[in-house]
Amino acid sequence: MLESMEKIAPHILLGAYAEGVFPMAEEGELLWFSPVNRGVIPLDDQFKIPRGLKKSIRKTPFRITMDEAFKEVMLGCADRESTWIDGTILESYHELHELGFAHSVECWDDDGLQGGLYGVKLGNAFFGESMFSRKTDASKIALVHLVDWLREEGVVLLDTQWMTAHLRQFGGHEVPRDLYEEMLADALEELYAEGDIERV
Repeated sequence: MLESMEKIAPHILLGAYAEGVFPMAEEGELLWFSPVNRGVIPLDDQFKIPRGLKKSIRKTPFRITMDEAFKEVMLGCADRESTWIDGTILESYHELHELGFAHSVECWDDDGLQGGLYGVKLGNAFFGESMFSRKTDASKIALVHLVDWLREEGVVLLDTQWMTAHLRQFGGHEVPRDLYEEMLADALEELYAEGDIERV
């Protein structure tokens, strides 16, 4: 079990995301990041589903849910040899989930939870945090369901923080920080207009 530590206050976490900054834990320390090149996945017709995955989706053995097992998904993401998810991260994001800002997608079968992902939704931006699989394609199928939900919600930015080969197959790519900041500002425009957050 992850060691429980002092939580990051929700307004600090959400304020950081609004500025394009996110935390990760490393060797007992909390570090904050704003990558020079940011990973994003398109939510328009540039989003790609690999051919083999389309077959898996049609024949999927998984039952897909949302927000039914948020902390369990986080623990699944942390269950690896090296992880940036410690007790502080776990409890802080679980609090965001309880407040309605953090969400998870889960893939289940008769043996239990087999994969999923979680992230933070702020305005019309979604910040993907982590994903995991215990059975083939579980996290990928969770991602496809996430994209369907984000489109329904009117989200325009799916931020993956860093880019990986795993995400590139979905059309993921990197954008420079200045372009990312423009994309983020557009995604948060409603919150600025309503006064929920302030421009710096």
